[in-house]
Order: sequence, then structure tokens, then C-alpha cells
Amino acid sequence: MAQCVTKVQLTISCQDLMDKDVGSKSDPLCVLLQNTGADDQWIELDRTERVKNCQKPEFAKKLEVDYYFERVQKLKFGIYDIDNKSSATNDDDYLGGVECTLGQIVSSKTFTRPLQLKKGKLAGMGSITVVAEEMNDKRLAVLQLEARNLENKDFMGKSDPFMELFREGDGDKWQLAYRSEVIKNNLNPNWKPFSVSLQSLCNGDMQKSIKVTCSDYDGDGSHDLIGLFETNLSQLQQVESGSPMEFDCINPEKKKKKKSYKNSGIIRVRSCKIETDYSFLDYVMGGCQINFTVGIDFTGSNGDPRSPDSLHYISPNGVNEYVSAVSSVGQVVQDYDTDKLFPAFGFGAQIPPNWQVSHEFALNFSSDNPYCQGVQGIINAYRNALVNVRLYGPTNFSPIISHVSGFAATAAQHPAAAQYYVLLIITDGEITDLDQTRDAIVKASHLPMSIIIVGVGNADFKAMEFLDGDDGVLKSLSGQPVARDIVQFVPFRQFHNAPQEALARTVLAEVPKQLVSYYKMHNLAPINPPNPAS
Repeated sequence: MAQCVTKVQLTISCQDLMDKDVGSKSDPLCVLLQNTGADDQWIELDRTERVKNCQKPEFAKKLEVDYYFERVQKLKFGIYDIDNKSSATNDDDYLGGVECTLGQIVSSKTFTRPLQLKKGKLAGMGSITVVAEEMNDKRLAVLQLEARNLENKDFMGKSDPFMELFREGDGDKWQLAYRSEVIKNNLNPNWKPFSVSLQSLCNGDMQKSIKVTCSDYDGDGSHDLIGLFETNLSQLQQVESGSPMEFDCINPEKKKKKKSYKNSGIIRVRSCKIETDYSFLDYVMGGCQINFTVGIDFTGSNGDPRSPDSLHYISPNGVNEYVSAVSSVGQVVQDYDTDKLFPAFGFGAQIPPNWQVSHEFALNFSSDNPYCQGVQGIINAYRNALVNVRLYGPTNFSPIISHVSGFAATAAQHPAAAQYYVLLIITDGEITDLDQTRDAIVKASHLPMSIIIVGVGNADFKAMEFLDGDDGVLKSLSGQPVARDIVQFVPFRQFHNAPQEALARTVLAEVPKQLVSYYKMHNLAPINPPNPAS
């Protein structure tokens, strides 16, 4: 499965550091450590340079870290007064530090905290500021090419042309940046519009040479070169709408042999636009809020919560698969929601006082205010609901999907990349409204929304896998396909012996791509977009 990983560059500065040196000021250095996942095991990722005699250093060296949305990445910044040449810090004065998650840093963009000497104990003076930036050129070249009167390379039929774009490398080397589709039996092909990153195409340099080749496709791989030409993005950007730029498609060998040789056809660039390819991180750092909603299955197929065989049975250590799933996913998502208030619902239970079956009751029994404070608030509401409802049925997903879709639809009415919704449904897998759920998902696929389904227990999850759509495009009853893939299903049983963060890593791995696909579909840039070439 593709993971959302990107390089993040952290710029560190400090204010009002303690002065540990006699007769001069401290010589601070910042060390970045990351938690390995074990209890208190930390490894060093990077460190800044030492700044001599300074209590408010701005470190020139940037710290780099791989960023994964689907993981809680615990970081520790330690500030040391360095008075020797040793790389070890155990003999240097500790001026203070801070522990946080990378999610907290990227979601606030500029992250300032007071320094602590140890957990809970402030250093007395001093603070650290961390500024996060993604390390990529965000720009894309969007191109549309066609050819006219290409040389026929086939004895029977016509050439099957395709084109390739190469970036100029070191020496005489060229690096493949893009390969088009093959158009069969056609000497006047029109290739599909395509996009390629400027980093791949020219390393962001508009003057750097780009080689375009056109070849006749052969099934055995022995493609015949029809011709080529060289250009650069600066030239291609001069293409005017409705007036293609033409290039002679030259075969170098033929040109050598024949003085009268003109070309092997014409390549025409119909359009060339430079656009910005915003990432998930751009949207989050640009001000997009991720709203996390939980739906929990309270149907009778889970078993009596008082029985140790029940999926809702709370073990002596206070957990079950439902609690573990909420905790695991919620710990990651909460860093992206400023107020940490999460609506949480149950479905498939008879609820007091009238004991009617409900498919979207508030876990805290407050329909006007279903919000729980933080992940622990969701867990507390869930435990309280377990002893106050009667497990019943049937298992209907569509009401809670439609409920959250309502919020997402309201957000979609305001054309800005401001609010995105993630619905986590935890279920034992016995769905009874599959057709209505299909329709609800197809509607939701047009909205700023993702759905994560975690299956607990050992049931047959074929219906969940069907909704995931990995084996084919999910369609509504009327045959309408989803606008984009928004469902991710994961069976909890795969993670029984894995660290807690492994579940979150898997179920959240698709969310960044889904968020970006929605905003791209609607041509929405981040509210505060970054410099595209930064």
C-alpha cells in the first residue's frame, strides 16, 4: 500500500535561553530525537549547528524528518550548551526541551512552546519555535501533444506511435520523465493531456533542455525511433491558445545520410501550462481542518457485553477491540482538529427512555451536542452507553454515513479547502442495508469526506471488502460509480499482535490521497498556499 510520506524541513529558533556559561553566554545546539515506539526509547534524527554565545539562536541548519500522516510520530527537541568538541551530549548542560508530535507541528505550521527541564517542569525561562515546511517543488507541467504526418515504420499497417520526455542529466545522460500511451495504427496521433512534475522534467529549471522522442511501438520492446527534438519549458510556455507550437521530428541517422532530409513528421504542442501540485501537507498547513466522527456498532451480533465472549466485553485492563480502534485512529487524527471535540454515535441499539431502535444515537445521549472531548471522551461515552442501551439490530450503515455527509455537504457549499470529514465506523461486519449504504457512499464520494471501516471479531467481511471497492469500482444501485475512492476497510484481527500505531498507519494511509483528490477535483488550492517552488 502506498504511504503518504514526504520530507519535512524544520527551522528551529529559541528565545531567552538559560545562561550556563561563566563570563559568556551559552553556546546552544538543538538535537532532534524520535520515539521508536517502545516505552522510552529515542533515536537521534538530526541536529543543528552550534551557535556561539547566544541566548536567542536562529539555527541555520534545517532539520529533516520523514512525515507520515497515518502515524503518531513522537519527537523530542533538546537544547544543549555545547562547550567541547565531543558529539555526545551527556556531558553538556541541558538548557531544556519539549516533546510533541510531528502532527502538532505541521498542523500549527509555527509551533512555539516553553522549554522544560524534564516532563512537567519548566526550565524557568526560554522557549522554542519550530517552523515546518515541505521540501518539494510543487509545480506541474500540464501538456497536450499531437503529431502530424509521422513516418510509417510498419510494413503492414501504420506506425503505433508513443512519445517520451527526458530530463537533461549529467554529461550526455538523459533521465526518463514521462512516457505516453501508445496510439495504434495512426500517423496523426493525438495523445491524452498529461502532467509531469517540474522536478522530474527539468529540476525546476525552465531553461534546462528537455528531449522529446517519438517511437513506433513494437511488442518485443525493439521500438523504432521515428524522430526527436529538444526544447525547454521556457519555450513551451509561449504556446498560445488555439495556435500549437510545431517542432520537426528529426531522426538523427536519416539526417546524416540524406542532405534532402527534412523531418519524419511534425510534433505539435497544443498547450503547456504550469500548475501547482498541492500535497496533503499543503492543505493541512494551509488551514484545512480534519473533522473526526466515530460510529460504533451496538447490534446484538456483538454478544452480551457482560459476557467475556462479547466483542463489547471490557477486559480487566479496560480495553476491547472497539476501544483499541478508537484510541489508535483517534490519537493520530486529533492532532489535526483544533478544538478536539469529536461527534460520536452508536447504531443498532434500543435506547432509553422509550427503547426504540436507533441507527445514529449520540454516544453521550445528547442529540443536540454529540461532541466528546478528545479521544478519551469518546471512550468514556462508549463505556457509559454500553451499560445504558440494549444491543439489538439490524446493522444499518447508511444513516450515519448520510448524517456525516450532511456536514460535508455544508462544507462543500463554501468553495474553500477548509473542512474535511473522516468517519470511522467500527463494526462486527453483519451489514443489513448494503444497497442503501452503496448509494450513501456514492453520494459522499462527491463531498469532502472519507470513510474508514474497522471490522472487529471473526465475521465474514465480504460486504466490507465490497464497499472498499479495491476489486472494482463501487457503484450505486442505479449504476452510478463513485466519483473517487473514499472507503478504506481493515479487519482488526490482522493487528492483534501488532503495536497500536500499526492499525492507525494502515487505516489512515489512504486519507491524504483522498483529501487531495477531492480538492483537486474541485480545483481548490489551500487557503494559505505555500510558495510552489519552495
